[in-house]
Amino acid sequence: MGLDFSRISDKLVYILSGIIDTMQFTLLSACVGFLGGALLALIKISDNRPLKGLAVFYTSIFRGTPLILQLTLIYFSIPQLTGYDISPLGAGVIAFGLNSAAYTSETIRAGILAVDKGQREAAIALGIPYRKMMIDIIFPQALKNILPALVNESINLLKDSALVSVIGVTDVLRRANIVAAEKFIYFEPLLVAGLLYYVMVIGFTAAARRFERRLRRSD
Repeated sequence: MGLDFSRISDKLVYILSGIIDTMQFTLLSACVGFLGGALLALIKISDNRPLKGLAVFYTSIFRGTPLILQLTLIYFSIPQLTGYDISPLGAGVIAFGLNSAAYTSETIRAGILAVDKGQREAAIALGIPYRKMMIDIIFPQALKNILPALVNESINLLKDSALVSVIGVTDVLRRANIVAAEKFIYFEPLLVAGLLYYVMVIGFTAAARRFERRLRRSD
């Protein structure tokens, strides 16, 4: 009844190779979420009421429905509605990216509004165009303030990426379940999967803290 990792020793490399799919999915989703969130945040602080209303409605939809529902809806409905077969990885990136954008937009919006208003007033007084002001002055300062929150969102993406296993993405969890079904043991392969997720989160957190320290020293 004890642990016997020797029974899955020939499958460890197979489970480990799932890290590639997991990290690829996480990084792509994080990029989509950050870019989408930045765009939504700028719309929310703009004076365009129709666009602002759409951005708020978008956020409420993705924050008010389960992520697993969004994932399966995108994966199964796109082929039905368009006749185009989307890959499991593509569906996962779209679902997680759009979901992350909703949460990230609020974080970025709060960060932008937290920047001293004097910075914006000085830029306007100097005649700096709005776009250049946001990119070169406001956004870099906001990024330093919201970086911890963005890191937390990325870590959540990494952990929640296990959900894509339900639509067939061969990530770490999916591979661990395949091995478990082949070997008729579940605890050992799932324990290995849990350890891999833990190591990835710790590594990502350490890299993010190092990046944050570099940003702080650049002030």
